[in-house]
Amino acid sequence: MLDQIHLLAAVTVLGVLEQAYFFLQVIYARRAFGVSPPKTSGPPEFERVFRAQVNSSEYFPIFLALLWQAGLFFHQGLAAALGLLYLYARYCYFMGYRASSSERLAPIYFSSGVLWILVAASALGILHFFLSHYMGLNVLQLLTA
Repeated sequence: MLDQIHLLAAVTVLGVLEQAYFFLQVIYARRAFGVSPPKTSGPPEFERVFRAQVNSSEYFPIFLALLWQAGLFFHQGLAAALGLLYLYARYCYFMGYRASSSERLAPIYFSSGVLWILVAASALGILHFFLSHYMGLNVLQLLTA
């Protein structure tokens, strides 16, 4: 069983570490710009770091659910590779947003595209499971015949 999920687990841990890094960046920005908790507004430089972290945190549960569904029902290797791409895009998003709000756009579009591919892989994998498990219809076997 573990050999079927080890890549997904590794990407999950990397994602959690990335989230921790983003959290730390907010702490450093608070110190650098003198914004004490619970305030969430301050200089534009602080607000960009804060918004980048919050936006990344909002998408993280969606990413995790899709990563695991695509990995379990479609293909672990593809899901893990897409997961790494997503994490890289999120890092680029964070760094871009930190520099300028306009520099966040290309990475956010790319990461959204990766999420849509994970949605498609999840849906196809789950559909295949339902068709084969409940209807005895093996779509992959039909396609290769």
